[in-house]
Amino acid sequence: MCIRDRAQTQPAALTAQDEADLARIQQYMNGVRTMKARFLQTAPDGRVSNGTAWLQRPGRMRFQYDPPSPLLLVAGHGLVVFHDAQLDQTSNIPEDRTPLGLLLDADIRFTGPVTVTGLQRGPGQIQVSLVRTATPQEGTLTLVFSTPPLALHSWMVLDAQGRTTTVTLFDQQFG
Repeated sequence: MCIRDRAQTQPAALTAQDEADLARIQQYMNGVRTMKARFLQTAPDGRVSNGTAWLQRPGRMRFQYDPPSPLLLVAGHGLVVFHDAQLDQTSNIPEDRTPLGLLLDADIRFTGPVTVTGLQRGPGQIQVSLVRTATPQEGTLTLVFSTPPLALHSWMVLDAQGRTTTVTLFDQQFG
């Protein structure tokens, strides 16, 4: 299972089972206030990097890439800041202009400002694809959960340019 080449912007037709799974996932996500994990990231060009990620909800995230990667991603105060030390270049993106910002909301809800565009089940996993209702063209966030027990395993970001970045989490620590 994988996300489509172009962002799906229409709401998914959800069954009663889908709604129950979404409620369970929403409760799980809202229970995660802090997390530290190792990550493996696959960039749109196929390059693979790894590092350590920290999440503190609401609103804060840090991706510290292992050497030799020159990258650092920090989210806070409504911005996602991406720094490339090799190029000595920093980009600032408003949190609400990136699908990744959906992970940082104080109260994660899959209604209203967020639209569920897809829900798929596979052996031992559930994938939920989300867009911001007001700006679906900004990209899609697909969360991948292992089950049972329910746990966030990875996510894919399909950005506004149609490029997909995949992040897989390992050794998660909560609290």
